[in-house]
Amino acid sequence: MEQKIKEALEQIRPILQRDGGDIEFVDLTDDIVHVRLQGHCAGCPGARMTIKGVVERVIQESCGETFTVEAVD
Repeated sequence: MEQKIKEALEQIRPILQRDGGDIEFVDLTDDIVHVRLQGHCAGCPGARMTIKGVVERVIQESCGETFTVEAVD
């Protein structure tokens, strides 16, 4: 499952990198995917919306399962 999540994040990375940010998979615990936002995304006020509106949706669609995505430092 971790590999599928990483592949889903690869779909999102170019969008974030275009704005000077990036995303990194940290781990999967139960149904929670932990990611680390980097660059401009790390301090962006819209990061929470990006995680819930984009990252979570893409991961769920790619994996066919319901996950919650949370950012870690």
